[in-house]
Amino acid sequence: MAEHTLRLALILTAGCGVSLGPVALAQDVATYPDTERVDHTDDLHGTIVPDPYRWLEDDARTSPAVAAWVEAQNEVTFDYLQTLPQRDRIKQRLTELWDYERYGTFQKVGPRYVFSKNDGLQNQSVVYMMDDLGDTPRVLLDPNTWSGDGTVALSGTSFSDDGRLLAYGVAEAGSDWQRWQVRDVETGVDLPDTIRWVKFSTPAWTTDGRGFFYSRYDEPTGAAHQNVNKYQKLYYHRIGSSQSEDVLVYHRPDEPDWGFGATVSEDGRYLIITVWKGTGDEVRVLVKDLTEPYGMPVDLVDDFEAQYTFLGNDGPTFYFLTTDDAPRRRVIAMDSRNAELRREIVPQTGDTLRNVSIVGNLMLAQYMQDARSAVKVFDLNGRFVRNVNLPGLGTAGGFGGKRTETETFYSFSSIATPPSIYRYDVITGESRLMQQAAVAFDQSDYEVKQVFYTSNDGTRVPMFIAHRAGLELDGTNPTLLYGYGGFNIPMMPRFSIARVAWMEMGGVFAQACLRGGGEYGEAWHQAGMKLNKQNVFDDFIAAAEWLIDTGYTSTEHLGIQGGSNGGLLVGACMTQRPDLFGACLPAVGVMDMLRFHKFTIGWAWVDDYGSADDPAEFRALHAYSPYHNLRPNTAYPATLVTTADTDDRVVPGHSFKFAAALQYAHAGDEPVLIRIETRAGHGAGKPTSKRIAEVADQWAFLAENLGLPVK
Repeated sequence: MAEHTLRLALILTAGCGVSLGPVALAQDVATYPDTERVDHTDDLHGTIVPDPYRWLEDDARTSPAVAAWVEAQNEVTFDYLQTLPQRDRIKQRLTELWDYERYGTFQKVGPRYVFSKNDGLQNQSVVYMMDDLGDTPRVLLDPNTWSGDGTVALSGTSFSDDGRLLAYGVAEAGSDWQRWQVRDVETGVDLPDTIRWVKFSTPAWTTDGRGFFYSRYDEPTGAAHQNVNKYQKLYYHRIGSSQSEDVLVYHRPDEPDWGFGATVSEDGRYLIITVWKGTGDEVRVLVKDLTEPYGMPVDLVDDFEAQYTFLGNDGPTFYFLTTDDAPRRRVIAMDSRNAELRREIVPQTGDTLRNVSIVGNLMLAQYMQDARSAVKVFDLNGRFVRNVNLPGLGTAGGFGGKRTETETFYSFSSIATPPSIYRYDVITGESRLMQQAAVAFDQSDYEVKQVFYTSNDGTRVPMFIAHRAGLELDGTNPTLLYGYGGFNIPMMPRFSIARVAWMEMGGVFAQACLRGGGEYGEAWHQAGMKLNKQNVFDDFIAAAEWLIDTGYTSTEHLGIQGGSNGGLLVGACMTQRPDLFGACLPAVGVMDMLRFHKFTIGWAWVDDYGSADDPAEFRALHAYSPYHNLRPNTAYPATLVTTADTDDRVVPGHSFKFAAALQYAHAGDEPVLIRIETRAGHGAGKPTSKRIAEVADQWAFLAENLGLPVK
């Protein structure tokens, strides 16, 4: 853990500071920092809302007061964690388990094949290429050489059509801000081209390889990791030129919330511009004919009523994956000259259609059946061809490629099944195993099952449960319940080496598929949005009660975990039902639901959460906002809040304020702590070393507070 240079004593004169007060920590290990409370209130629609820790919203890298608070909190937290006898053993075993070769999905790029691989404990995965399958791969990009501590990461790649050039994104310390460079694939030498101030955008090359389209924001002023991100613009960059010479292709200064995604059709003729606002799937679509240099983009879909994902085209006939008249998605063909001329290709079914790709003139459609993968193949007229035979109950991903190719690649994993990479022949339907992760555990020792439970309003909710075989349902099993429940994101059964370690220790892992996610289409999503958000918390609480009622565990042995929107989930549930859980792990959570929209990209989440600016939505947000619903003199479960100082997605002020308020309100004997990572962000690109250290601390905290002995 990096040391802060400003010592605690310096901050006591700054007006907003910390001092080591008399609040005793559990087990008399130390005392909590006595965080200053300020007299700040907001009048929101006639309701006076106190915000005594407003000063903790400041950036720790520029505010001496906040920096001192971070240092004081970390000192207490790590002093406590270091006393846990199981911590070193857990970290050692995690390191052993993590030390295995793992591959990313293969990709055909021009005449070559490209994939990523991590040898085991490398902080960042390395990008390799080879001329033919089976050849000895050679390194194309090694992000481990970019920084000594592994905190500079590869954030994305985009190859030119012929595979000659690679645009790659670089992110530092987990920030969403990206710098894009261009590399000559043959020589491995970077060109002078540098693109800065990019977020939420991947370059789209023109088929001639002379340049690409990308979206960026204006260079921020002030706190780059806190400033609101608005007024995104779409540019074209020609290789060999300066970014200052890039051509502005499209922007809407009258619509500051609009963002732009770019796709170039495989035939090279059309630029498809997808216009998004917020985090909803609903988009507008414009098309520009690239054979007409001075032609303007024209509207194809001129409202935000449905999702449209461009799949490919036959001349002016465009194929889209859409939610238009299909909340679980379907595929349509649209005439780009007259968008009213549409025909259905693949109809909506009872399963949720997640993704579609066109490879070898066939459509590979990835479905969710009760939150697990199923893949079907159709021709371009929508005629069913075959199912892709997957290895079992789990999650498949990939299936990318071009219409001119006859092969694609996909990955498959499950909670206790390490990821494997397969080559799929779209003509014969044959899958061939390419790479299989060799993890140092026997997966036959574990059981993975799917169950269904009933939420408080009668809704049937799926949940995955995994544990060692032969588990006795005696109510004493330390259990970790994980959830998310938002933004139309499904919780599917995926492999995690950290969860394997938890189960190997003797713990039960459960993953609930809550409303607000994407498991059952848009209706399921909307059932957990805005004024319906309480449904998400009710579903999670019902999952916890089901695990207790069926004998898996009991309150004193039950922990809950979630990150980002899942951190909000944990924060809301522990404030609503502090009696139900033995330990809580809220990570990088959205904890102040009245002010989230005032920082970085937080305004975009209004689509899912609503906004305190609206009276009705304010009442709903205020009713569950974790920061505002901590009650004084309440015994809360043992809690380890985690965040990072350069998180510019969910700014760390959320976790700072929540932790300070929790320590102030807490009347129990259980530890309530915050662990603040340095040189890290929301999670993407975090070095392996930091991941292992963080998980070791979390599992040791759970083991200590849920009664799990580590042998």
